[in-house]
This record gives sequence, structure tokens and C-alpha cells, in this order.
Amino acid sequence: MQIIKSMAAKARLLAIALALFALMAGAAQAATKMPDFTLTAAKDGAMVKSSDYAGKVILINFFATWCPPCRQEIPDFIKVQKEYGPKGFTIIGFSVDEGGAALVDKFTQKMQINYPVLMSNPKIARDFGGILGIPTSFLVNKEGNVVKRYDGYLDHQTLVKDLNSILK
Repeated sequence: MQIIKSMAAKARLLAIALALFALMAGAAQAATKMPDFTLTAAKDGAMVKSSDYAGKVILINFFATWCPPCRQEIPDFIKVQKEYGPKGFTIIGFSVDEGGAALVDKFTQKMQINYPVLMSNPKIARDFGGILGIPTSFLVNKEGNVVKRYDGYLDHQTLVKDLNSILK
């Protein structure tokens, strides 16, 4: 009986330690600098650098044209880009599609996407800490720090709330 109680106590301690580690990892992420990148624009093949967006608040959105929740986010992203673009904000789509830039450009035109869409690669996904699924988005403040990570669908209300807290 004593052995079972001891094992249960150790399991509780391990669970607490893991929870603390997860909290600390989230706090550490808030101070992480956005990785530098140079990626190809889906629209015209131009090389786009992260330094082109210095001083702006950015939402980096890893997505694919075939991904239902990714497609669901786009209309809200278009609205947010229209409203907050003049306030120093931009969304940048990072397409993980393997079908090439022409496919992605056709999709962006069809969806009337009003923000830059770049062709992602495995290196930039790793540099952002690994992308386990799409959509995955990162909110970057004016200082170039990643302040929030969103795994999965990002709803309009959450994005606007977070943007308003950063753009004050």
C-alpha cells in the first residue's frame, strides 16, 4: 500500500513539473524574436524579406489551399487586413502547398486575398518552432517579437482582441 501511495505522489509531482514547464515554455516564447526569412511571393516570384516589415505588427499564417479551416479563416483575415492595415499591421500568408506558386497565386486571386502570400519551406517552419498542423499563426509585435502562437483556426474576435492590445 505504501508503494502505491509513493508512486501516486511521484506522479502528481511529475504532472505539476510538466505543467510548470509548459507555462515557462509559453512565457519564453513571448520573448522570442521572429526568425529572419527571405521567401518567394506566390504572386510574382519576388523575393520578400522579413526586414521589409520591420516596425509593423504582423500575423504570420502558415496555411494550405486545400485546408478547410485555413480557407475558413481567410475572409476574416481579409477584413482585419482592411481595418488594421492603415494602423501598421499586416498579415503574411506562408503557403505550405507543394503544388507550386502558380497554384497558390490562382487561389489567392479567387479568394481575393489582400495581403502578401509567400511560399513557405521546411526551414522557416522549423525556425518558427515547428509547425505540427495547419493553420498555425504567430502574432509578432512592432519590436519583432513573437508574442502569441495560435495552433488551429484563429477566430476573428480573438485576433482583433489581441491586435488591439498590441496596437495601443
